[in-house]
Amino acid sequence: MIDVTDRHCRYFHRLLAPRARLYTEMITTGALMHGNVARHLDFDSAEEPVALQLGGSEPQALADSARLGRQWGYNEINLNCGCPSERVQRGAFGACLMAEPDLVADCIKAMQDAVDIPVTVKHRLGLDYDESYDFVRDFVGKIHDTGCRVFVVHARNAVLKGLSPKDNREKPPLRYAAAARLKADFPDCVFVLNGGITGTDQAMDLMREFDGVMLGRAAWHNPGVLADISRRLHPELLLPEPAQVVHAMARYAEREIEKGVPLRMIARSMLGWMSGRAGARHWRRSLSDPALLNRNDARLIEQAWSDLALRSGDAA
Repeated sequence: MIDVTDRHCRYFHRLLAPRARLYTEMITTGALMHGNVARHLDFDSAEEPVALQLGGSEPQALADSARLGRQWGYNEINLNCGCPSERVQRGAFGACLMAEPDLVADCIKAMQDAVDIPVTVKHRLGLDYDESYDFVRDFVGKIHDTGCRVFVVHARNAVLKGLSPKDNREKPPLRYAAAARLKADFPDCVFVLNGGITGTDQAMDLMREFDGVMLGRAAWHNPGVLADISRRLHPELLLPEPAQVVHAMARYAEREIEKGVPLRMIARSMLGWMSGRAGARHWRRSLSDPALLNRNDARLIEQAWSDLALRSGDAA
């Protein structure tokens, strides 16, 4: 998720989900070839395992970008063939790449030759209003021929003209059955389901049918779902209590503020964490108040927690 799953968000999510695989926001090859590489690729080792999600359509540029990702310590390189935004389309990558499976295969091969870590693909089920299963089966088949064995399937079509990115996440119908057919037709592959997954029970049900699930906006709007799923998947894990998470994030914020990172960049991923609890509105208001954030004082995070604890009757 561009401008969402940055390294600060991932640090927070790792505290909630110790064994989840985290993905970067989509980073274009142009940004890595011509921009500030450290700004785009630096991350805290506590976030691992982390997959670098790339946007691009030129095999050599993708290979060079994948090589950079490997050098910076990423555990997986993921090619985005699912983003439908017009800005991405103008760059001739994202979901529109599904119309060019041979090119995608060349891109995957180039990245595979460049790195010794898994190269994976995120894709949609189809383009525009064509819901032919044959289209996505043939697309996956072409990529499968390269040796790629991990596919993250957003179980909707991408409508390239006429729908906003938000509408593309909601209006094209979900087709979990088509995604399940892919898993049946390519039994040697790992299929991770994405799209429309909002709650713990739903995620657990779907993981009985798929090899995993990917949460996007749900994890941003209600990060607590990550901890809930972690408890269900790994009951043996001793997850940190909320107060411990708050303390860890405050210490992290202190370190980042010393490097010049604004507190607002760190606090924004925490806004929805207390959804459903007494005092959640005050928590959100405190961590989004420009006057408070502009002080760049990491103690704001712990103060917001203390205030919420008083309102909810929890011990801080």
